Amino acid sequence: MNTTHIPSPRFLPRRGTTLLTVAAAGAAVALTACGGGKAAPSASSSSGAVTAEAPATQGEANGSKAPKILWMGDSIGEAEAPALGAALKASGAEFKSMAAAGGGGVIGEIAAPTWEQLPKELKSFSPEVVVYQITTYDWGTAAEQKAGYKRLAKAVNDAGAELVMVSAPPFKIDDFYKPNEAAIKQAPKSAKAVADKSPGKVRFVDASALWGTDSAAAKAQRSKDGIHSCQQGSAAFAKWLSGELGQRYSFEPAPADTWATGAWTGDKVYGPLGCK
Repeated sequence: MNTTHIPSPRFLPRRGTTLLTVAAAGAAVALTACGGGKAAPSASSSSGAVTAEAPATQGEANGSKAPKILWMGDSIGEAEAPALGAALKASGAEFKSMAAAGGGGVIGEIAAPTWEQLPKELKSFSPEVVVYQITTYDWGTAAEQKAGYKRLAKAVNDAGAELVMVSAPPFKIDDFYKPNEAAIKQAPKSAKAVADKSPGKVRFVDASALWGTDSAAAKAQRSKDGIHSCQQGSAAFAKWLSGELGQRYSFEPAPADTWATGAWTGDKVYGPLGCK
């Protein structure tokens, strides 16, 4: 019997965003820090999907075309999507995000909207690679987690795409997440176990190389809510993940200074997080 504690998703109010000035030089990305008060995941929505169709740019200029990428995740992934889309578009990729605040996962009842939307995205967008960031809602036993990740892998592989699963950044385990802390810690291990049994079609990437493991540390680059990233952290993630994908799929990521000062920095997703 599944005894997973499933509280109602928290709601993140949509407020106006503050435009950001970004400075990027070479491989380094310098962005403003995050500020503001508590913000939490909100109800699921697919209306804010980020889609970027790219011209022949960095990757193609070097003789290799970046793959078509579908991005999945929760509100953490939603805050990373604008930067990731900009970085991958500059690298010659087509990019679409179906990351959803208040959901986005593939395990348990809360994953129902994902399973409804995913087949439609696989058919209409026809990605070559699906990148799934483990969500803050990937609760359940290890067996339930593995079943969810196997189901995701099968859906993606059957559509002719490869699956890359990325561990979530460290985030504050507050009263909302505390009942499922053990499951949250177990999820990356479950994802890796599934990937290890499907070499070539499913891959697991440990993002602790970028973020570390302490949500309160400066390396984690969390906003003041301890959960999401502001533009600085999102750009750092975009640069890192583009590099990981470039190695795997043989394309050269665009330098940060070609995309880090783009319009994505003013995306409305950053307003409720108090990003400046």
